[in-house]
Amino acid sequence: MDDRKDWYLEYEIKHNRPGLLGDISSLLGMLSINIIMINGVENQRRGMLLLSKDDRQIDRLISILNTMDTIRVTKIRRPKLRDRLAVMHGRYIKSDSDDKKTFRFVRDELGLLVDFMAELFKKEGHLLIGIRGMPRVGKTESIVAASVCANKRWLFLSSTLLKQTVRSQLIKDEYAKDNLFIIDGMVSVKRSTESHWRLIREVMGIPAIKVVEHPEAFVQNSEYTLDDFDYFIELRNNVDEEIQYEHIQKPEFEEQDGFSMFDF
Repeated sequence: MDDRKDWYLEYEIKHNRPGLLGDISSLLGMLSINIIMINGVENQRRGMLLLSKDDRQIDRLISILNTMDTIRVTKIRRPKLRDRLAVMHGRYIKSDSDDKKTFRFVRDELGLLVDFMAELFKKEGHLLIGIRGMPRVGKTESIVAASVCANKRWLFLSSTLLKQTVRSQLIKDEYAKDNLFIIDGMVSVKRSTESHWRLIREVMGIPAIKVVEHPEAFVQNSEYTLDDFDYFIELRNNVDEEIQYEHIQKPEFEEQDGFSMFDF
């Protein structure tokens, strides 16, 4: 039986000098701790995914690192999802300091966003995720890409990806709990029928992943609330962009000639 455990080590470089990483790598080798992956994670910080058979070796590692004046250990723990993604992509996922359910991305972080959502999509059971963002920022394409990474079949209950989609029924195999259901809150509110909302209620009862674009619009006109959501993801073109729903709802964004001006 393999009893090895993985760990996340993060340290801040206080005094950078040639050979610093080599010294730390040699120390890990002497303690029989393997390096799985290493990368700079932000500013002067470096993150490592480690593998160790003996927790006592990790305790020894901490004691030795704390005596080094060239670095300051900022984290050493069993890795969380955010830690793994930080090492993979060289940057941390930004979360809201007040709302721990909200995670923020900009468009040049689409790769990080896709990997993050893919890990969420691999979870079992009911999970409700809201995604916010202006048109053409990449919301739907990221959801679909993450579904592929998670080996999930995605189904649009409402969408404006190509042209207006509002479904009022599913066929039998589409009710499977391994499917991922995507709802455009704007479309469901503005173009739907009672049969469409009946379908949404049925899908909400399935122990499966659901992703709702424009969650505020969705809850304002339904019996659901923002408290029903497990995660919120915000995607912007840049860090200074404001997500303004009153702008999204202007007439020029409405469907024209059978196609929607929403381009997600």
